[in-house]
Amino acid sequence: MSTPIPALIDIGGGVKVPTDVVQRSYKPHFLLVAEAETPDRQKRVDPVRPGVSVGNVKVSAGTIGCVVFDKNDGSSCLLSNWHVLNGRKGELGDDVVQPGKANDSRTALNRLGTLKRSHLGLAGDCAVSSITDREFDTSVLDLGVTPTQLGEPQIECFEIGPDPNKPADDGEISAPGDSGAAWLFKARGGRPSEVLAGLHFGGESDVDPEERALACFPRAVFEELKITLQPPAPESLEAVTGYDPGFLAVAVATPRLSPSLKADTVRLDGTEVIPYTHFSLALSGTRRFAFWVAWNIDGGAIKKIDRSGIEFKKDPRLPADAQVGNEMYKGNRLDRGHIARRADLIWGPLPEADRANTDSFFYTNITPQMDDFNQSAKAGIWGELENALFEEVEVEGLRISVFGGPVFHDDDRLFRGARLPREFWKVLVYSEKGTLKAKAFLLTQNLVLAEILELDEFRVFQVKVGEVQKRTGLKFPAALVQADTLVVPEAVEDRAPLEGLADINWH
Repeated sequence: MSTPIPALIDIGGGVKVPTDVVQRSYKPHFLLVAEAETPDRQKRVDPVRPGVSVGNVKVSAGTIGCVVFDKNDGSSCLLSNWHVLNGRKGELGDDVVQPGKANDSRTALNRLGTLKRSHLGLAGDCAVSSITDREFDTSVLDLGVTPTQLGEPQIECFEIGPDPNKPADDGEISAPGDSGAAWLFKARGGRPSEVLAGLHFGGESDVDPEERALACFPRAVFEELKITLQPPAPESLEAVTGYDPGFLAVAVATPRLSPSLKADTVRLDGTEVIPYTHFSLALSGTRRFAFWVAWNIDGGAIKKIDRSGIEFKKDPRLPADAQVGNEMYKGNRLDRGHIARRADLIWGPLPEADRANTDSFFYTNITPQMDDFNQSAKAGIWGELENALFEEVEVEGLRISVFGGPVFHDDDRLFRGARLPREFWKVLVYSEKGTLKAKAFLLTQNLVLAEILELDEFRVFQVKVGEVQKRTGLKFPAALVQADTLVVPEAVEDRAPLEGLADINWH
């Protein structure tokens, strides 16, 4: 039996509380809800592009401002803030990830490149990262615009406030994660233009009642970081890197010249070592050919670049009469032979590889070689030494340093005012399983000059580094000499020449 609920309940003291009935259903029920979606800017993006999340692995996350290019080597980079790509705990060479760690903790999967350059100071809060593990798109996410020009800065930074006609979501015009974003001037019609106005770095403080956002002016940032919005032409690159002694795990310096050879060098800005892109050399003033050329090969970054249209030329930085030019090669069978192979030098960022391609054709890197020697299949032993090394040995990091040049003899034949070298040498240096290795080779060619030039014979020998030193008067670093473990008891004249690449003793 049921009893009706009274309209009032007396709780004592003369207080009566009205009652009410709320109807409830106890059947199971639920609502379908959508899964939370990660905003596009916080996702991994490939190709990577401006407007998305980025950060040093030691930092939370910020935003990619725009794609820029390094004035020194032409490589493509990403621009953002110092506190996004560097931070207080960061250092040059740190991994940079996209998206930033705050948006995705899988840093190994999301590696983008490394911190290349950064600055926190008068020029602003800025940094650039290399792009090595991802392709890239230069247009800003959601805007479809690529910044191509800089606005004109007047001071180190400036600010903007809210637009009352277009209020931002929740009223904030500088939100967490916006650091490093690009500001663009508007074109007519309100669309974003291609003119970069600033690099966002923050908003108002917690105690500041006025809503605002702050940015660095781009010119100061670009000058400080040595970057540009347009890929630089190879000839405009500001850094001529030359041979890098620290290219391998063990430092390997260039050869030293004896006092008499040193006195015969052609100097550039007071030094005997003349740098080019990825190689350096020392030039003999009397012979007008290189004493030695030293170059680095990054086998993992080699580019395929056409050589057509590139002319052999004298280095304008040096006296023209100190270089043997085209007058040597007209109307005969002499070829212009590269000492540092063109194919060895064209690696790294494309603008840098392009410049190395062009630099390889300076006459300072050229010596006269018989056409049969320079072009025939037999010459493949000499021309393929570096490739053969990569094929036969587990070269650490695919990196090799190479030294090469002519052997000068007093009785070298005189032709058109220059004595033609009849011997050449080459030394390959690399690391294998943590051990520095060096292999040396000697090529002899006998030039017979009559009415025409004819090839008598040429032979390639594997020799010790010490033998190269004796023949050239050069002094190689001790670490390089010690890295040569070849055992050759007989003299060069008494040993058999190499008949093919298989005859080389790499081990």
